[in-house]
Amino acid sequence: MRLMKRNQTAIYYCLYKGKEPLLDEDGNETSEYRVLYERPVKLMCSVSHATGYAQVNMFGNLDSYDKVLITDDMSCPIDENTVLFVDSKPGYRQGKPAFDYTVKRVAKSLNTISYAVSKAKVS
Repeated sequence: MRLMKRNQTAIYYCLYKGKEPLLDEDGNETSEYRVLYERPVKLMCSVSHATGYAQVNMFGNLDSYDKVLITDDMSCPIDENTVLFVDSKPGYRQGKPAFDYTVKRVAKSLNTISYAVSKAKVS
């Protein structure tokens, strides 16, 4: 069964772009890196809490996730390196996306893709 439009919520995601080395004041690499992400993209999907037997088995033995996102857009590029804005609007802090969730697992089926997501640790 397809997802009903009335049950969908707007979330935003930023795809992993890569990382670049940090430089010191002389222009030398410091062996530290800054992670880069693409611009936020809007996605309409079903956002549910991680409860129920079927959702637990869907991701195997993974039990350290907070919500499940479900979309019927089979071309959705979200993967385990993607960061999400689920409970907040897209924003930046010190030039980095101030995301509130990270993707833990991706489970594709014939007509839908499910994502196990966890609340991001604020540092």
